[in-house]
Amino acid sequence: MTEIEYPNFSFKISAQDPHSKGRCGVLETPHGSIETPNFIFCGTKAAIKGVSTAQAKEAGVDIILSNTYHLLIQPGPDIVAAHGGLHKMMNWDGPMLTDSGGFQIFSLGHGGVAQEIKGRNRTHNPRTLKKIDEEGAVFRSYLDGQIHRLTPELSIDIQRKLGADLILVLDECTPFHIDRDYTARSMERSHRWELRSLKEFEKSHNGRQALYGIVQGGVYPDLRKESATFVAQNPFFGQAIGGSLGGQKEQMREVVSYACNYLHPERPTHLLGIGGLADIWHGVTLGVDTFDCVHPTRLARHGGALVMPSLNAGKEHINLKNACYKKDYTPLDPECNNYSSKFTRAYIHYLFKANELLAGTLLTIHNMAFMMRLAKDIRNAIKTNRFQETQKLWLNY
Repeated sequence: MTEIEYPNFSFKISAQDPHSKGRCGVLETPHGSIETPNFIFCGTKAAIKGVSTAQAKEAGVDIILSNTYHLLIQPGPDIVAAHGGLHKMMNWDGPMLTDSGGFQIFSLGHGGVAQEIKGRNRTHNPRTLKKIDEEGAVFRSYLDGQIHRLTPELSIDIQRKLGADLILVLDECTPFHIDRDYTARSMERSHRWELRSLKEFEKSHNGRQALYGIVQGGVYPDLRKESATFVAQNPFFGQAIGGSLGGQKEQMREVVSYACNYLHPERPTHLLGIGGLADIWHGVTLGVDTFDCVHPTRLARHGGALVMPSLNAGKEHINLKNACYKKDYTPLDPECNNYSSKFTRAYIHYLFKANELLAGTLLTIHNMAFMMRLAKDIRNAIKTNRFQETQKLWLNY
């Protein structure tokens, strides 16, 4: 396939950690630039639960992700397009990314996803996947039972209508318990789908969007090598590591490492669905530039406030619903300079006990600001050659 030009987009590496693959860069899009490493917040259904885009921006958020699968089902891509795209509908003027819908379709279709490290907190939804074939996937809407067929071409068309800056190819996400033979066949089919996605993207390419390829291959080193090499050799703007990452953190880190060894060194690299603090530090050492996960915002809605593990016996959050915070009059986080950090832990504890919606909003703002502080500290550490020292300050190892 011929090379594809991506006008209005660029990725420039500005600093490199001498002891790892960690790097700083600037990712330029038609809706502005972001510095990397960075964290992408999930506005899955064109909304970050509990906060406005203005509050997200005030908390320092640079880029938002929305979900093709959910927006296909409701309200539908044509309604989003009638607003002028996601940016206008959400009143967000910064960069955006949409995924292809593959992870949601297949994770809801396969049994055993709860054992996958990226699916631990998933609720028990009914299995909605009806069929996978060469053409695409057939699934039932969780909303009204309507049958949909999603193909690589339709996924690109939907994402065109949604209008995000960065978009992804359609791929099949196999859970890690599936055997190697099926994983290999699935990966090969995903590669064919990726080529079809590229072809469809090129038909109406107007410089307003840039396409990411996705690395599959499950937990198998040789398949990850083959898939990463495939993505690197095709004219994608960026590259994402997706699919099964295993059942434990050690296995996940090995899988990500397999892929990173063979990716294109000059393209932005995204790790799909991972947002733990230690996981982000480790991912950066492997050369990952951006991350996304619902974890920070979901955690907030359930009473969890992110904290530096080195100050909390290695744990990455505290639960303000716990009784020990009833009379804790210290600020939520003295180290964080955001709107929510000024409130006491006792006040937020009370809000949760009183079932006040403000509780989740305040913690969501805090967790967003905290993740942006983390990203900034990582970037500064790389730029000043203090990465290992700063990592130890955060994680205490």
